[in-house]
Amino acid sequence: MTTTPLIFILSVFAGAQTGNRLIPLKPKATRGRMVKLIKRKERDQLTAKDNSTLNPYTPPVARVRPGEAVEVETWDAYGGVVSPTQSFQDAAEKGLVGALNPVTGPIYVEGAEPGDTLVVELLGIDLPQWGAASIIPGFGALEGWLNLMEPRTKVCTIKDGKVLYEADHGKVLEIPVDPFIGTIGVSPAHEAIQTLAPGPHGGNMDCPDIKPGNRLSLPVSQRGALFGLGDVHAVQGDGEICGTAIEVGSTVKLRFSVEHKTIAWPRVESASEIMTVCSARPLEDAARLAYRELINWMTEYGWSRDDAYMFLSQAAKARVAQIVDPLYTVVAKLDKRYLKG
Repeated sequence: MTTTPLIFILSVFAGAQTGNRLIPLKPKATRGRMVKLIKRKERDQLTAKDNSTLNPYTPPVARVRPGEAVEVETWDAYGGVVSPTQSFQDAAEKGLVGALNPVTGPIYVEGAEPGDTLVVELLGIDLPQWGAASIIPGFGALEGWLNLMEPRTKVCTIKDGKVLYEADHGKVLEIPVDPFIGTIGVSPAHEAIQTLAPGPHGGNMDCPDIKPGNRLSLPVSQRGALFGLGDVHAVQGDGEICGTAIEVGSTVKLRFSVEHKTIAWPRVESASEIMTVCSARPLEDAARLAYRELINWMTEYGWSRDDAYMFLSQAAKARVAQIVDPLYTVVAKLDKRYLKG
């Protein structure tokens, strides 16, 4: 992918919200305590500097304590420019500018220090009544492979736990929702990284395993971690090949904790699997990184390095999370039953 399409997207891929506005939630009680609500900015307050990067320079929008449950409002990846009555192309032709792939944050987590690990327990995702996917010429995994693609946006109803996708041939296809957080991460140590890009800090991993019921671990590089999230997807196929999933605004419920140990790349843990999430180009380097990090994680359970390497060749699973961002993302997985002594 060249840089020119990314610059184009930066100039138009966010702006005014014309629909899909979430109803503000009141604080909820959890085990007798109130849940803190961290609101997203108004659309006219979004900026590329503060909301389209994960960085150590933007002042925190909120502070949370380890063990505290919070609800965080997020914008969709379009920054609100798409609605049932306005396509992405319509918004682009109107010259809307603003924050690309905006995140809500930074959120300062008390007690998190460089070298620690921030653990994010994913408790829930509220979905709106519709989401949208787009083809954006100059962006996507098959750019240059499928010639003369026209820009288009398809708005899909979300109802009764399903995305209703109306195909061009007229049939409405039901896809079970499987919501997850597409962009989630912490501040890098010394720089601002655009939210379109994934890396060791997290970012735009577009990993469907970062979903309710799972735990995400992120390496901390700044005091307070300076955490941000956005770009929620109602559902996404592996690879996210056209460059968008079913993009939605949302409210996400989280709980944070801090572990005083150092990891190199994001880790995900489900009830049955451990997973490492790594990003690079070419794609095979992302896979190599993910498998290496999975081997490193296995050594924490008593495996020797070389034995873990050989065993993963027999038992590992993997998925390609996305092949559309500046770096590609691969998830390597191992069933937890193999970790028991």
